[in-house]
Amino acid sequence: MPGRLTLPARLRLRHKRDFDAAYAGGKRSADGFFAVTARANTAGVPRLGLAVAVRAAGNAVRRNRLRRLIRESFRLHQRALPPLDVVVSVRPKAHAASARELAASLAALWTRLGH
Repeated sequence: MPGRLTLPARLRLRHKRDFDAAYAGGKRSADGFFAVTARANTAGVPRLGLAVAVRAAGNAVRRNRLRRLIRESFRLHQRALPPLDVVVSVRPKAHAASARELAASLAALWTRLGH
């Protein structure tokens, strides 16, 4: 299906060892809505991992909404990022925020990672 707007598997962190490596050796950055841990990788492209906990985000509908927002923001900003493994964790304030506030927060975090 041409023109699919998905995040391909090669751009996602899918294994526990990848998450553990990012957490162990990564640089951390955060704001009120998200915490980001990033570590250089050898894949040549930025890869995204999500940590959206029930405590921080609420029920499944809210968690999935946050995941979709994060993936879409990453998809739009990935070309400006160096080859990093990025793990985005959601903080409790995020589930009450508007989509516009969350998008602005993520854009600022991607900008920090790009420099």
